Amino acid sequence: MSTNIVIVGANGRMGKTITSLVQADPTFTLAGLVDRAECLPNLAVSGCTVGDDLATVLEQTALSQTGKAVVIDFTAPEVSLASARLAARLGHPLVIGTTGLSEAQRDELQDLARQTPIFWASNMSIGVNVLARVLPLLARALGEDYDMEMVELHHNRKKDSPSGTALTLGECLAAARGWHLPDVRCSARDGIIGERPKAQIGIQAIRGGDVVGVHTVYFMGPGERIEVSHQAHSRENFAQGALRVAVWLAGQKAGKLYGMQDMLQEMHI
Repeated sequence: MSTNIVIVGANGRMGKTITSLVQADPTFTLAGLVDRAECLPNLAVSGCTVGDDLATVLEQTALSQTGKAVVIDFTAPEVSLASARLAARLGHPLVIGTTGLSEAQRDELQDLARQTPIFWASNMSIGVNVLARVLPLLARALGEDYDMEMVELHHNRKKDSPSGTALTLGECLAAARGWHLPDVRCSARDGIIGERPKAQIGIQAIRGGDVVGVHTVYFMGPGERIEVSHQAHSRENFAQGALRVAVWLAGQKAGKLYGMQDMLQEMHI
C-alpha cells in the first residue's frame, strides 16, 4: 500500500531532497507540496497539488488508499507548530524534523500528539539515534572521573546553535549522570574562567562552508581520551530516515509524542 506524503517547506534543501526520494520510490505517493507563495513556481513541475497553505493543499489533494497523508515538516518552529495544530485537527500523522524548538513548543507538541500521531526528532539519521543509545552506556561505565565535551560542525547557513542534535545527545549524556542539561551545559568559554566544574557538559559550535553535520563527543579521563564521532555526508541520510519514520508513523495511534527511540525499540534496533 502506498503512503501519501505531503511536504511542508518543499522548496528548502531538505524539502527538495525528500521530494526527490518520494518521486523515485513507488511505495510513496507525492500528494502535496507546501511552501511560501513566491516559491510555488518552482514546485509546479512536481505534478501534485501545491500551495502556500497546508490546510488548502490537504483539502484539494485526492488522497489514495486511507484518505490520510503523512505530513513531513522541516521548516521553522512556528511553522511546524502551525502544522501540528492543523494535523491534530484534521487527523493526519505528522513528522517534524525542525530544530530550535523551545521547551514550551515541545510541550505543546506533547499535547497535540494526544489527538493525532506526531513524531519529532532533532535528527532523523539512524546512526545518530543509535549513537544516542550508546553514549549513556559509556557515560555510566566510565564514571564521573571522565569529563564529557562535544563539538558540532555545520554549514554556514545553519540558524540555531548548538544544533538540535547536539542538544539531544547532550540530554542523554546528562541523564546518564543524573543531571539536567540546562543546568550543566556550557556553550562558551572566554577569559579567566577557573577550573572546569565536574558537573558540566561543554557543547561548542563551529560553522563554515557546506558541511552537512559532524558531532564528536569526548570522554576525557585520567591518562586517556575516548572520541565518538558521527559524520553526515549527505542530506539524503536524513531524508531517508524521515521517510522510514513516515511509513512507521502511519501505523501508530495518537497518545504520545513519538521519537526515534520509539521506532528503533519497536524495530529491535
